Amino acid sequence: MSADMTFQHTQRELLAHLRNPEQNPAPTGLEDRRLKVYRDLIYNNIEGFIRGGFPILFGVLNNHQWQQLVRGFIDQHASSSPYFLDISKEFVSYLQRHHADSSQYPGFLLELAHYEWVELALDVSDEEWPQCPQGDLLAARPLVSPLVWCLSYQYPVHHIGPAFQPVEPPDQATFLVVYRNAEDCVKFMESNAVTHRLIQLLQDDSIRCGEQVLRQIAQELSAPDPQTIVTMGAELLNKLLNFGIICGVKT
Repeated sequence: MSADMTFQHTQRELLAHLRNPEQNPAPTGLEDRRLKVYRDLIYNNIEGFIRGGFPILFGVLNNHQWQQLVRGFIDQHASSSPYFLDISKEFVSYLQRHHADSSQYPGFLLELAHYEWVELALDVSDEEWPQCPQGDLLAARPLVSPLVWCLSYQYPVHHIGPAFQPVEPPDQATFLVVYRNAEDCVKFMESNAVTHRLIQLLQDDSIRCGEQVLRQIAQELSAPDPQTIVTMGAELLNKLLNFGIICGVKT
């Protein structure tokens, strides 16, 4: 074996050891006292970033479960980004690939992790809150901010914590709207299926005005009095405008 091949082999052995020291022995000839510095540095840095990004998840898992997740992430996940800021996103991707059906962890594991990641994702998003003219939300087309995410979960993730850990998902899904407002503050709003459908329709470029959307919803709901839906929907549109979910109207 050439010197270059030997060096590359040693590098791979060292990398495997640093990723998972329990399963992979260190290359021969290296002092364990020195290796421990690198083992601790890698694990503690990554674990610290993950714990900071997922404080609720950290709080509901026991130490063994948490360490297994972090160690598995370090050992098994090939990150697509070199940036520390993307560790949370990569961790969610790892959970989706390796723990989607795991019985070792709570059933809400993936949804809770995703919910916690969304806040960071919106906080660091390059999208900017647009400055739009104000106008009649029924007669004109309301514009939804690009910093709005409509989410639905099986579990009530916004209530989960050490004191509340549901074993099974409830009969009703949880709908949330997560958004970053004009003051660059990330906010969460508990929602419902109708509001989600409203926002979804407003994001369709083919719509002409708010009233058109509300009448379509009335039709989908088979509402006996569509005008009631329009009236109630107008109040909801103004509420979404006040929150910063709707940023104005298209001129």
